[in-house]
Amino acid sequence: MNKQSLPYTIGFTFFISFLFVLFLSFAHHTTAPRVERNREVTRQRSILSALGVETSGPDQIQEAFREVKEIEREGITLFRLDDGETGVYAKEFIGSGVWGPIEGVLAVTGDLARTRGLEIVDQTETPGLGGRITEGWFKEQLRDLRIVEGTIRVAAPGEGDTDKENGKIDAITGATRTSERMGVIFKNELERIASALGVEL
Repeated sequence: MNKQSLPYTIGFTFFISFLFVLFLSFAHHTTAPRVERNREVTRQRSILSALGVETSGPDQIQEAFREVKEIEREGITLFRLDDGETGVYAKEFIGSGVWGPIEGVLAVTGDLARTRGLEIVDQTETPGLGGRITEGWFKEQLRDLRIVEGTIRVAAPGEGDTDKENGKIDAITGATRTSERMGVIFKNELERIASALGVEL
C-alpha cells in the first residue's frame, strides 16, 4: 500500500481519530459517577459552610449534610439546620454580576434577624478586583451579621467591617460595581427567603 496516497492518509487519520474518540468516550463513561459525586459533595460543602458547619473530606461532608433538611416553600428550595430556637436556613442563589452570573449560598437565622454566612460558588468577576468576593475577609463580614431594616448595606470600601451589629459590610476597593451587585443580590435573596418563611423584613 502506498503510504503517500490520499486514501491511505484519510484512512489512517480516520482510524486514529476513532481510537481517540473511543478512549475519551470510555474515560467519560467510567468517570461520570465520580464526577457527579464530586459535584454534589462540593455543593453540600458550600451549603454547610454558609450554615456555619465546618467539615473536611467527602465522607464527613456527606455525614454532616444528613442533618440538613431540604424544604420547598413558595417554589423556593431552602436548606434547614436545627440550630437555636428559629433554626438556620440557607438558599442557593444566582445573581447578576458585572461580567456574568454570581452563584452562591446565603444563610440566615429563621427569624431573619441575622445572617449566618455566605459562600461564593462560582463567579466571573475581574480577578484582583470584583473577584475578591471569594476571599475570606469579604465572606467573614456575613458571618453572624445583624440584618437591619430588612437589608444588608454595602458601605464604603475598607478592609472588612467587624461590627456585627450595624447591618453593613465594606465594599471591595476598586470594585464598586461588583459590590453594588452583591448588595442587590443580598436584598433580593433576603426578600425571597422572607417570603418562603412568611417572615416580615
